[in-house]
Amino acid sequence: MKIIDPRYYQIAILGTGLLYGEWFLDFSLKPLSVMSILMCAQITQYFFSKVYRLAEFDPKSALISSLSLCLLLRTDSLLLAACAAILAISSKFIIRWRGKHIFNPTNFALVVMLLTSSVWVSPGQWGATLFFLFASASLALLVLTRSNSMDITLAFIACYAGVLFSRAYWLGDPFSISVHNMQNGGFFTVCFLYDFGS
Repeated sequence: MKIIDPRYYQIAILGTGLLYGEWFLDFSLKPLSVMSILMCAQITQYFFSKVYRLAEFDPKSALISSLSLCLLLRTDSLLLAACAAILAISSKFIIRWRGKHIFNPTNFALVVMLLTSSVWVSPGQWGATLFFLFASASLALLVLTRSNSMDITLAFIACYAGVLFSRAYWLGDPFSISVHNMQNGGFFTVCFLYDFGS
């Protein structure tokens, strides 16, 4: 039996999340911004495919990164949206160690772009309904089990939860705040942003 590339599951889940967010959660996404991110990611992927003389152009990895940026990145600047996509895909090819990219492209671009004053990430946009959390967790689990990368995500969740609860303990805050910070679709989206391609 032929194994299906796990990136197809990621693309389906991220695309569905984007549509769900726009239609039911009123993300108020700007179509030009979305198109800019999607197109710039593919053009950058194609450019580096030629520069590095890869056997073929594979759009899946760039599509995953760009869909993830559309879900998480918010800016009023079309130029900054395009820059985020270019930065994400470029980082895969430029910042490497032993043939593998070091950073998750989407997360790298988000962190760098957050250094500007015109870009933000809005995790609260997802809401915290039980149905959406359950669906997000189930879909994330599907992707992770199909790709055999559950260890990476579990390590991320454990570290993130450890930091949240340690911070709450340090500040004397109730742990319910930390639990609330983990109860949104944005958190689950980040959990399965791991990039299986190059």
